[in-house]
Amino acid sequence: MKNYMILFVKGIGMGVANVIPGVSGGTIALITGIFERLVNSIKSFDLKAVKLFFGFKFKLFADYTDFKFLISILLGIFVAIISLARLFDYLFIHYPVYIWSFFFGLVLASVYFVGKTVEKWNLSVILTFLLGTAIAVAVSIMNPSAENDNFFFLILCGVVAICSMILPGLSGSFVLVLMGNYKLVMIDAVNNLDLVILAPVALGAVVGIIAFSHLLSWVFKSYRNETISLLTGFIIGSISILWPWKNTVYMVNDLGEIILKKGQPIIQKYEQVLPQSFNTEFWIALFFIFLGIGSIWIIESLAKKTND
Repeated sequence: MKNYMILFVKGIGMGVANVIPGVSGGTIALITGIFERLVNSIKSFDLKAVKLFFGFKFKLFADYTDFKFLISILLGIFVAIISLARLFDYLFIHYPVYIWSFFFGLVLASVYFVGKTVEKWNLSVILTFLLGTAIAVAVSIMNPSAENDNFFFLILCGVVAICSMILPGLSGSFVLVLMGNYKLVMIDAVNNLDLVILAPVALGAVVGIIAFSHLLSWVFKSYRNETISLLTGFIIGSISILWPWKNTVYMVNDLGEIILKKGQPIIQKYEQVLPQSFNTEFWIALFFIFLGIGSIWIIESLAKKTND
């Protein structure tokens, strides 16, 4: 029981990371020494596991899939997400500049720490870096942080976000920010237990994580540098979305009236602006930017010590 409680706490750490745009749950898994076991556990959900389960051989199924380990981690992640969602809901309403400043610092630092793990920069690595940057810039220009509750797009959000959550160096929540659905999924839907939103995201997550876990080790082994450079370019090209000072643009109808959903205006996008003055808010925001940078620095330092 003690071991499973420790795993539960490690799962909480991953959940905290996955709620915050800019921090990777996969990085936390590496720091705590469970990353490889986590990937192998997820990979084990194959045809043999299905046969064991439906053959009512539950003990063999649990041993084959390392189910007790996996459920301990998932429970920790779930508890962290539910708890932090309400906190972030409050912060986004009352202190938007400060929380975006913290996120901005997190992602800014992630660019360096992810990029420096590329062992050799050759033509293919540079091209994938440029491709990642171009894709992210295009997303930012076309529809920065616009919400989309289309059923199939929510499935795609689940697929992409869950794959990012187990990939060291890229945050699933950060990807949701880029796709415009961070607040919709991680804040509003989680707090309200809105199954219309959460169900398709969960469906995409289940399909995505099973498929991705089988590819993860092969991709990193065969194209490690290209994969990391792609992620680095993606982060650099998208960082402007997290700029703390922004004007909110709401969706309007043909009459110019703001469209409401459940009594709340629907955010279409954010327009980045410069701070109006060097007032107290500016200096506090700057502090949170450096706090975000420092947080990533500490996490990566711990990861390095663990690997050494």
